[in-house]
Amino acid sequence: MEQRGRAERNWLLVLEGMADPVLHSRDFTRRALTAWRWLPVRSPAAREAVEDVLLLVSEVVANACLHGGGPGVLVLDCTDERLRIEVTDANPVPPVPSGDGKDPREPGGHGLVIVDRLARSWGVRPGAAGKCVWVEVACPAAVSGVRPGPR
Repeated sequence: MEQRGRAERNWLLVLEGMADPVLHSRDFTRRALTAWRWLPVRSPAAREAVEDVLLLVSEVVANACLHGGGPGVLVLDCTDERLRIEVTDANPVPPVPSGDGKDPREPGGHGLVIVDRLARSWGVRPGAAGKCVWVEVACPAAVSGVRPGPR
């Protein structure tokens, strides 16, 4: 694990070439959320926020695997107000939600629809060799403003 920026609030995981990047990303995210005192959960709202973050990480990493030629890095950047999730991949083509007009009973193709519903905001920015998909969620009130303890 590498960190950039304020080490206690900005975590980076290199996923390129990693076997089972979705699983590793979820474990990495759980460790970060624990360091930031999102875990253990103290309320139903905090539990929902943690579950949403883990699902969002899974979706954007899985999309990079399926449509981006594999994920490059996962960055988690936490402030008192929001958590930003960033995943890079080598495909410069921006993702397009495919849920519109698709039968919701059919599997697959709903990842960005889920991202759009759970995230406060999300987007794409071009990279030197591909793109970065980012997602932001609000910090739960139970942990907002709480500084992490020693690691």
